[in-house]
Amino acid sequence: MAAESVPDLDQALRALADANRRAILAAVRSEPRSVGQIAEEVGLSQQTTSHHLGVLRTAGLASGTRVGTRHLFAVNTDGLAAVRAYLDEFWPAKLASLKAAIESRTGGDNG
Repeated sequence: MAAESVPDLDQALRALADANRRAILAAVRSEPRSVGQIAEEVGLSQQTTSHHLGVLRTAGLASGTRVGTRHLFAVNTDGLAAVRAYLDEFWPAKLASLKAAIESRTGGDNG
């Protein structure tokens, strides 16, 4: 079995840019599912779903395991953590700017 790829931020962001891939991740968020189950839930063919799962796996956002004869896919939280860590870097500066704007307004209203 091929090893899952290490999460890569650029690949993850490109993968998440596609609405079908986001729908697939939502479908496997709570429990691992087979390609057929995912395809039925998101309204895609199994071939198209398999393609998108391949992109998600390469980006480190999904993983696959064999259970008997079934191949089940799940969210790879490590890949999502890399994306979240990147996005979280923007919040402290944005919150500081918001705080400064509010404080300047409050100071202007009182004077």
